[in-house]
Amino acid sequence: MNNIHSKNVTALSKSKRKAILKSYLATAVTCAVVGVVMLPVLADSDAETAINNMSDIIFGIIRAIGIILSGWGLVQVGMSFQSHDPSQRSQGFLCLAGGLIIVFAKSILTAIAPGVFS
Repeated sequence: MNNIHSKNVTALSKSKRKAILKSYLATAVTCAVVGVVMLPVLADSDAETAINNMSDIIFGIIRAIGIILSGWGLVQVGMSFQSHDPSQRSQGFLCLAGGLIIVFAKSILTAIAPGVFS
């Protein structure tokens, strides 16, 4: 008789566990669906201004790096004419071209994707 009583208690606790697990899973799935389907909130003008200012600062830093790189390319080209080294000359022109591309990166990106980097 003791054996039967313990089996009934175990059967009841298993059914309770299944019911609790089902309700937990239903709640978790509902929360996940609500989290995925939520509508995005449009940014306020203050946040948009802050992001635009940060973008201007980052592009300013990138432009400064491009100017430094272009200057180094010009130095290499000048030194290659002095030493008659064609490999240094080609490396100088590549450095100069890469620097100019970096200087005009914002303009290039704006031309490729208008409205994104404005």
